[in-house]
Amino acid sequence: MLKHFRELDRILRGDATRITALRRGTIETPVGGLALISVVLGMLYGLCAACFALFKPGGPSYMQVVASMVKVPMLFYLTLVVTLPSLYVFNALVGSRLTFQSVLRLLVAAMAVLLAVLASLGPIVAFFSVSSTSYAFMLLFNVAVCGVAGALGMKFLLQTLHRLSIARSEDASGEAELPDEPDFDLGPRVVAEPAQVAQAAEPQASAPAPWPPVWKSVGQTGALTPVKGRKPGSETVSVFRTWVIVFGLVGMQMSWVLRPIIGAPHLPFAWFRPRESSFFEAVLNALYRLLG
Repeated sequence: MLKHFRELDRILRGDATRITALRRGTIETPVGGLALISVVLGMLYGLCAACFALFKPGGPSYMQVVASMVKVPMLFYLTLVVTLPSLYVFNALVGSRLTFQSVLRLLVAAMAVLLAVLASLGPIVAFFSVSSTSYAFMLLFNVAVCGVAGALGMKFLLQTLHRLSIARSEDASGEAELPDEPDFDLGPRVVAEPAQVAQAAEPQASAPAPWPPVWKSVGQTGALTPVKGRKPGSETVSVFRTWVIVFGLVGMQMSWVLRPIIGAPHLPFAWFRPRESSFFEAVLNALYRLLG
C-alpha cells in the first residue's frame, strides 16, 4: 500500500508525467495500485461528507456513513466506465496513437489525482458538516468541492495528453531524447576569446576543487504545468473540452442516481432513492431554499 501512495506522490509532483518519462507513449503507472488508492481516498471523502448525517438534529445515521463511503468511489469509477469508450474514440479522431490500455492508464491516473484533491478537501467538508445544520448549504458546498477536484483532475488529463503527443512526435522525428527540464542549472555558457584560450592553456597552479560540487537547483515541472513553447492543437483542445463536458454531465447525473450521499435530515435512511427529477433540478431547488 505504501508503494502505491509513493506512486501517487510521483504523479502529483509531476515526476511520472515528464516528457522523458513518457517516451514509450504511455504513462508508466500501476493501474491496480492506483485504483486501490483511489478507492481509499474516495472512502475518506465519503466519511467526511457523511459527517453531516452523524450530527443531524434527528440523531446520527451510521448506515449513511457506510453508504457514503461506498458510494463516493462508485460515483467516480462508474462515471469512468461510462465515459472511457468516448475518450478513446475522441483521441482516435484527433490522430492520437494511444492504445486503449494507455487511455485506461491515463484515466486511472487522472482519477487518482481527482480523488487525492477531493480527499485533501475532506477535512474542510467535515468541518462545515459538523458546524452547519443547513442541508441545502451542504449539498451545494459538496457540489462545489467536487467541481474543484474535477477541474484539477481534468487539467492533469489534458496536460498529460499534451506531453504524450510531444513525446511521440519527438520520437517519430528522430530527435535526441533530451530532458524536458534540467535537474540542475550549470550556469550560463561563456564564449571565451582566443587570448583567454591561450592564457588558459599555460600551466597554472590549480586551486583545489570544492567538494561536494555546488549545484544550483531549479524548479521542477509540476503535473499541471503547461509545457513551455508547446501548445496543444486547437482540434485536440476542442475535442477534449467536449469530452470534459460529457464526463461532467455523466458524473453529475450519476451522483443523483446514487443518492443519498450526504443524507437529508428530514428523510429516513435508504440505500437509494426512487428515480425522479434530475441533478440540475435538485441543485436549483437547493439554491432556491438557501437564498429564499
